[in-house]
This record gives sequence, C-alpha cells and structure tokens, in this order.
Amino acid sequence: MNGVVAWAVTNARLIFAAILATLLIGWIAYTSISREAQPAIDFPFVNITLIHPGISPEDGERLLVRPMETQLRTIEGLKKITSTTTLGVANIGLEFDANFDSEKAIRQVNEKVDMAKADLPSDTEEPIVQEASTSLEPSITVVLSGEVPDRVLFKIADQLEERLETIPTVLSADISGTRKDQLDIIIDPAKLQSYGVSLTEFFQAVTRNNTLIPAGSLDTGKGRFAVKIPGLIETREDVLNLPIKQDAGTVVTLGDVADIRRAFVDPSVYSRFNGAPAVSLDVVKRTGTNIMETITATKAVVEEMKKDWPPGLEVSFTQDQSNVIERTLHSL
Repeated sequence: MNGVVAWAVTNARLIFAAILATLLIGWIAYTSISREAQPAIDFPFVNITLIHPGISPEDGERLLVRPMETQLRTIEGLKKITSTTTLGVANIGLEFDANFDSEKAIRQVNEKVDMAKADLPSDTEEPIVQEASTSLEPSITVVLSGEVPDRVLFKIADQLEERLETIPTVLSADISGTRKDQLDIIIDPAKLQSYGVSLTEFFQAVTRNNTLIPAGSLDTGKGRFAVKIPGLIETREDVLNLPIKQDAGTVVTLGDVADIRRAFVDPSVYSRFNGAPAVSLDVVKRTGTNIMETITATKAVVEEMKKDWPPGLEVSFTQDQSNVIERTLHSL
C-alpha cells in the first residue's frame, strides 16, 4: 500500500490529469445521455385496427379479418395471429418471436396491409397499424379548452398539430376530441313536389356522385396516358349544382330543391377539461431524442401561438414527464 501511495505522490500530475479526465467524461455523459422516464422497450406485438361503420361482427370477420390474415400469414418471424370483431371495428393482433427486428417487422406489416386493402370493402377506413413500444407513450399532452365555438377550437388544434410536428424531436402530435366535417342537406318537400322529384331519385343522385371514375387509357399513337372522369365534390357550389333530374330539356339541380350547411359528424365521445369542451394533443417524441428538449420546445411553440388565440381559450399541460425526470435526476 505504501508503494502505491508513494507512486501516486511521485506522479501527482498524472493522477490530477486522470481525475480531471474522469470528471470531464462524466460531465459529457451527463449532458449528452438521453433522459427517459421509462426505458424504450420494443415489445413483439403489432396491432391492426380496421374501421367500417355499421358492419356486423360476422361480416367484419368475413370481409375485413380474413383478407387481411391471408396476407399477414406470410410475414417472416410471425408467431401468432389473434383477431376480435365488434360492431363496426375489427382488431388483429400480431405476435412475433422475441428476437424480432422491430423496424423490419413493422415494414413488412405495412406492406402486407397495403396489399390486402384492395380486397377490403370500399367503405372501410384506412387501416391503423400500431407498434407496441414504451417509446411511443406521450411525452406531454397539450389540452385546449374553453367556451369557444367548436369550429374555432378544432381549427386551432389542427394548426397547433402542424406546428408541433415541425419540431425535429417530435414524432407526432395526435389530436383527440375533434370531429370530422360534413355537409348537411336540408330538403324542401314543397320544392321536391313542384319539380316532380321523388325522395328515391334525390337520394340516388347524391349517392352516385362524389366518385372518381377511372376511364382507362387513351393511346394517341405517340404515347398512352390515363383518363379519368372528374366527379369529386370539392366546394359548396359543386353540391348545389348536382343534377337531380332532367325533364323536357330542363335540368333540376340539388340547389333547386334543397340547401346545404356545414356541420360536424355527431359526437360518439365527449371531451371536457375542468367542465369546458376540450381537445387534447398527445406529443410523442422520436426514439433516442432528449425528452427534456422535446417538452421545452413544445411549451415554447404553445406560448408563441397562444398570443393569437381568442379570449376564453385556455391551455393546460398534462402527463408532463419532465417533472418526474427532473426530480429523479436531482435525486441521482
């Protein structure tokens, strides 16, 4: 022991340099290491959600689950497939081997889902593919609430979503509590009768429109190009100008017998915060990025944008993981 002490005294400069190097490396590690409330763990599970409003569980199994399972069975490393169907919704769970490559697996699942979409009913919504991972948990949730018109609240939430997703460390900002736009057609029965239009004719005229019809291709001898019939509704005027009936050279349009107004789809879930209508945005950071920087940047964007928001609109933050991490780091 005396020899070690004597050597340390003799080489004091070397020992001092080693201590400084250790402190420097420790400080670099402390400032650069990722900060997480929970470690990022990828579980060998992927869930696929198929939504088809109004479809029965029996038809959902036959028309949604089976075409999808036919494609998914060919995925490499797939261990088990489980599925459940309820009214309007089908869920397919995929379990992979424990040593699976998450990036490769999710890429193969997306490819097979895209292939199976051609066999699904046309009214089925876009399939939702979700990977089970702790890193996909929200880092912070932004809640917008207040007694403001729904259209104003939803518009601000959409603008905030677009702005938050421009932050380099943010993977997504998922909105909850909004509703889709729709156009309500208000029929005037007296006008229908005066023009001799039945409800059946009116309904068929509306449902047969707003459809993109492929018309094949045209070969000019110098080249070939695709032809389509433009029939999609894009403006309010497009709806009012829909032809309902033609009689003796006169065309009866939708605007002659009805009016339209903008509205929202009827809510199936109500979202409120402190008793006021609310919309929330779950901010998910990218894997491997600094959660503290993500939360700080999110709050900075909100503070910048709230200057232009109308009076009565309040903003709150929930599930803020930075508070837990700061206390943990302080204890450490």
